[in-house]
Amino acid sequence: MTDEPATHERVYSEAEITQKLQTELPHWYFEDGWIRRKYKTGSWKGTLMVVNTVGHLAEAAWHHPDLTVSYAFVIVKLCTHSAKGITDKDFELATKIEDTIQWQPNKQGFKGQPSALEGTPNEDQRFKYIKYD
Repeated sequence: MTDEPATHERVYSEAEITQKLQTELPHWYFEDGWIRRKYKTGSWKGTLMVVNTVGHLAEAAWHHPDLTVSYAFVIVKLCTHSAKGITDKDFELATKIEDTIQWQPNKQGFKGQPSALEGTPNEDQRFKYIKYD
């Protein structure tokens, strides 16, 4: 057994990608060979927080998306270049990014219990940093 990545990765067809996105990642879409997601933020601060979060997850996964960064949004684009298409790597990283960016402790709780974490006070514009779906 080696630490080498698999050289033959399953590449999904466009129909499979569309179906998988509809059922597992409904805010993502397929366009020009990439799966994509636009995260709307409240300010430059929120944008940088999203970029840093995506950066950490991508580096930990060793699978790096393309990003488009603007004042109030971040677009994440995923494609497995070595396979020349969309693979499980893309879906797995997209899911991790989605779960992390969209996490709201006061709404989702912790292990089935109410969360001790109150979450960002989105009603106060001084603190709001992401526009949740």
